[in-house]
Amino acid sequence: MDAKAIRRALLRIAHEVLEHHSRVEDLVLVGMRTRGVPLAERIAASIEKFEGKRLEIGALDIALHRDDLSLRDAPPVVRPSSLPESIDDRVVILLDDVLFTGRSIRAALDALTDYGRPSVIELAVLVDRGHRELPIRPDYVGKNIPTHRDDVVEVHLSEVDDGDSVIVRGAAIGPNEEAGQLPHKPAGEATSKQEA
Repeated sequence: MDAKAIRRALLRIAHEVLEHHSRVEDLVLVGMRTRGVPLAERIAASIEKFEGKRLEIGALDIALHRDDLSLRDAPPVVRPSSLPESIDDRVVILLDDVLFTGRSIRAALDALTDYGRPSVIELAVLVDRGHRELPIRPDYVGKNIPTHRDDVVEVHLSEVDDGDSVIVRGAAIGPNEEAGQLPHKPAGEATSKQEA
């Protein structure tokens, strides 16, 4: 995906959010650090253009809620979370750049409960690359990208990186496989640029 494709995908997500929720005042967009935060800000800006109302935005760090802390050599880098004063009885839309196994989303759900009890939690992702290990499904998807298990999906956003792009690095779909079908390959390690 190039910058134009990312912009279109986020506009589509913003429209879908408005189709599902008539009262934007009830919504809170919570971006998962790092790249989920600028995604939340961009979608909030689009909704503000459509509706003339600014949504509340939060930033969530999941470092201490991950289920692989004991497997890591170094302690996690913890960054501050910043959420609205109350998310109780609100509709929280959680945003992340890449949905892979679902384990980071599970950690985010645990982290959110430290801040309150939303009435509903929905999930929006820029890229869904498949290979789920937990029963987690996004409500809003910018783009489904079929990948091999050992591919690396890199999301670059101008607020964090040098520009906007999504790049898949690694094994390619073979000539005898239909587009959209995922070949079976052994499990690989997640990288810091993809959701684990």
